[in-house]
Amino acid sequence: MPALRWTTLALLTLGYVVALIYGQLSLPVVVTLGLLIMAGICVNHFRHWAVLAFGHALFIAVAIGLASHWLPGFLNARAIAAVRMSPDAAPFSMFLNLDKPLIGFWVVLACPWVFYRAATGRSLLSTAVVLLITTGICMATAVGLGMIAWTPKWPEHAGIWIFNNLLLVTLTEELLFRGYIQGGLSRLFERVPGGDVLAIAVASALFGLAHFGAGWEWVVLAGLAGAGYGIAFKLGGLTAAVLTHFGLNLVHLTLFTYPMFNR
Repeated sequence: MPALRWTTLALLTLGYVVALIYGQLSLPVVVTLGLLIMAGICVNHFRHWAVLAFGHALFIAVAIGLASHWLPGFLNARAIAAVRMSPDAAPFSMFLNLDKPLIGFWVVLACPWVFYRAATGRSLLSTAVVLLITTGICMATAVGLGMIAWTPKWPEHAGIWIFNNLLLVTLTEELLFRGYIQGGLSRLFERVPGGDVLAIAVASALFGLAHFGAGWEWVVLAGLAGAGYGIAFKLGGLTAAVLTHFGLNLVHLTLFTYPMFNR
């Protein structure tokens, strides 16, 4: 197992252990774990297209349930309860989710191809350039939409927010949208002209739609951000995508209204 894969698995485990300390699990979780194991067996131990398709379809269905917190047995602890990060901000709550990280675990264990080699220097350079451009575009768009304003701060809950956002949110989302979806589509479209661009477009569109519940503005912003994360992934691998995603979120938290104006 490559070093990056081991590191990713270790970080997910660390985040999951802390979340587990704060949260609780009950018996129905066994069903979810069983379905993920079944999906992994189909994807890794069979070559017939129908079995492979079933395995991936089963994983996607379970992943949607986990990401939407629809599946029973996960009692996610609330770490931040309706706190205003600034006087004009909407109340913000944060949960240490025990369900969503299982998506990342499955991708790490079942899809080792998401960890392609990228030179450290190239990965860091890609992160720096894409983070600067993506953050500028997204923050300017959010300000233009009247969602946020310049509000520099270091919130009281920044420590637990950083831990949760990096290990339980950003890492899991990038494993799913960039590693699994974008990486999988790139493999599927490798003989199609512009296949990588199409893969980035589809993954970023799905990432935007995943934020539909927060309103159309967040769909637009997440779609733009997803395109940036996708470019970072293409240029610098999973590390670049995760750091770009987390960096943008951290800039949003510390320098602008978070999560948005109270309406």
